[in-house]
Amino acid sequence: MVSISLLHMNTRIAISMPDSPLALARLFQLNRPALPIGGYTYSQGIEWAVEQGWIKTEQDLQDWLAGLLETSQLYLELPLLIRMMQAWQSQDLDGLTHWNGYLLASRETAELRQEELNRARAFAQVIVSLQADAAPFKSQLIQSQHAYFSFACTQWGVSLEQACYGLLWSWLENLTLSAIKIIPLGQTAGQQIIFKLSEKFPQIIDQALTLQDDDIGASSMALAIASSRHETQYTRLFRS
Repeated sequence: MVSISLLHMNTRIAISMPDSPLALARLFQLNRPALPIGGYTYSQGIEWAVEQGWIKTEQDLQDWLAGLLETSQLYLELPLLIRMMQAWQSQDLDGLTHWNGYLLASRETAELRQEELNRARAFAQVIVSLQADAAPFKSQLIQSQHAYFSFACTQWGVSLEQACYGLLWSWLENLTLSAIKIIPLGQTAGQQIIFKLSEKFPQIIDQALTLQDDDIGASSMALAIASSRHETQYTRLFRS
């Protein structure tokens, strides 16, 4: 296995390059809904959108998720994941800190920002529990799920493209499973949505891999409104 060292907080950490035969299994583990980072507790505004009648049907949900896939996932989430993985691989802590801060600044509501911070803390704990010698990488400068997900992918030999697929899959599955409980929809309807929208993954990832730094950035007004209103929703099942 090829590895490099990452100098961080005066500690060198072994980073695996993407040639591990276990990489795919490690990616599956990172994407499991059972991963204890609380993914199942967030709806990212969908709960309020359902209450207001914005999302009523299977088609409404598919359209909502497709819109986010083609905007925020393409122009924000994936490009930042790509740059964070490249920063880990090149031992570029300044770059990692920059893109981590950019991601946090792009979270448009208090609860979306808090979700990012909560997931980051939980993700760090999971990584350390699985690999004790990764402990030194924890830092107050790194406070996003993407930063820790990209670290784990780099550490465990997941390729850049595989990591992009993993991030999209995790996002789509978590929100679909949350939404079918709220609307409600049957499990089969949820699987149909995942099946249809995942067909867009190859094109979305290909585009994301070619974006320049100046192209990064996306905003969804509907998501921002739904999330901000969800913060004071009278009754709710989800944290965001």
